[in-house]
Amino acid sequence: MTSIKTPSTERPTPPDSTPAAALHTGTSDLRALVLNNLRQSGIYVALVVIVALFAILTDGVSLSPGNITNIVLQYSYILVLAIGMVILIIGGHIDLSVGSVVALTGAVSAVLVIQQGYPWWVGIVAALVVGVAVGAWHGFWVAYAGIPAFIVTLAGMLLFRGLTLRVLDNISLSPFPGEYQRVAAGFLNGLLGGQGFDAFTLLIGAVAVAGYAVSGFRTRVARVRYQQPVESFPLFVARVVAVGAVIMYFAWQLAHARGLPIVLIVLAVLVLVYGLLTRRTVFGRQVYAIGGNLSAAALSGVKVRTVNFWMFVNMGFLAAVAGVIYSSRSNGAQPAAGNMFELDAIAAAFIGGAAVTGGVGTVVGAMVGGLIMAVMSNGMQLMGVDQSTQSVVKGLVLLVAVAFDVYNKRRAGNAR
Repeated sequence: MTSIKTPSTERPTPPDSTPAAALHTGTSDLRALVLNNLRQSGIYVALVVIVALFAILTDGVSLSPGNITNIVLQYSYILVLAIGMVILIIGGHIDLSVGSVVALTGAVSAVLVIQQGYPWWVGIVAALVVGVAVGAWHGFWVAYAGIPAFIVTLAGMLLFRGLTLRVLDNISLSPFPGEYQRVAAGFLNGLLGGQGFDAFTLLIGAVAVAGYAVSGFRTRVARVRYQQPVESFPLFVARVVAVGAVIMYFAWQLAHARGLPIVLIVLAVLVLVYGLLTRRTVFGRQVYAIGGNLSAAALSGVKVRTVNFWMFVNMGFLAAVAGVIYSSRSNGAQPAAGNMFELDAIAAAFIGGAAVTGGVGTVVGAMVGGLIMAVMSNGMQLMGVDQSTQSVVKGLVLLVAVAFDVYNKRRAGNAR
C-alpha cells in the first residue's frame, strides 16, 4: 500500500531583511560590482578622470572657488533641461525644440517685465505657463495624433524660434530688475556667519552628505531584502566617505567664493523631486515600462497616451524653468538665445547612461553626464581651446558614450 504525500504547508524562511542584515551582507569583489553596474559606474569614473585631467592641465585653476561657482552658474540651465530630456528618452522619445522654448519663454518674460513694466514674478509665471502650453502642444501631436516626437519637436524647433523673433520683434531686451537677476546670479551668503567662509553653505553640504548616506543605506537594505547583489559594508562605507568628501570639497570651495548660489538650490530641489518621481511613483514606473516595451506596457493597463502627453508637458515646464534661469543669467532676452541647447541636453542624457532604445536611464546619471560636458567645456575654455576643437571633442565623447551603451547591451546578451 503506497502512501500519499501531502504537500508541506511550511513556508520557506524569508531572507533576513532587517537593517542589521545589511551590515553583514555583500561582496568585497569590487571588480565584479563595477562590471555588473558598468553602465552607471563608468560615468562616475569618467567624471573623476576628467576633473583630475583638467585640474592638471590648468594648474588647479579649474578647481578654484571662483571657477567652480562659474560652472554652476553657466551650466545650470543645461542640467535643468537634461532632467526633462532623460525622462523623455527613457520613455522612448526625444525633444529637439527645447532650445527654442528656452528662447520663447525668456522672450515672453522680458516683454512683460522690461517692456510693459510688470513685476518680476509675473514674468516668471508667464514663462512657466507658456512652457506648459508648449509641452501640451507637443504632447497632443505625439500622444493623440500619433506623430513621432522627432518630427513634432523638429517642427516645434522652427515654430517657436519664429515666435521668439515675433515676440521680440527681432531685437534684444535688457536689463531685468535686480530681483529677477537674483534667480540665476544671486547667492545666500552670511546667514550663519563664518570667518572667511560661508558657514551656511558648509551646513547645506553636510546635510547633503547625511541625506546621501541615509538614502544609500535604505537602498542597500531594500536590495538585501530582495536578495540582490550589494557591496560589502566596508565598501559601502568607503563609497559614502568618498562621495561625502567630494560634496564637502565642493561646498568648501563655494563657501570660499560667494556662498551658495540660489540656482543651485533650485537645481537640487528639481533633482530630488524628479529622482523620487522616476523611482518611487506609478508615473515613473510607467515611463520606464513604455520605453522598455511599449506593447507590454499597453497590455498591462498603462495609459500610454496619457503618460506620453504628460511627459511632454513636463519637458515644456522644465524648458520654461531653464528659460527663466538663462534670461536671468544673461540679464535679458535675445532672438538667438538657446541655440543648440537641445543637443547639450541630449548629450548629457546619453553620456549619463540613458539607452538609445529607451527604458534605461536615471536623473542622477543625466546630471553626471551634464557635469562631464560642463567640466570639459569649461576646462577647454580655460586652456584657450578654439570653439571648433571643442565641438569635435564633444562630438567624440557623445559617440563614445553611445558606443559604450551598445557594447553593454551586446555583453549582456552574450552573457545570457
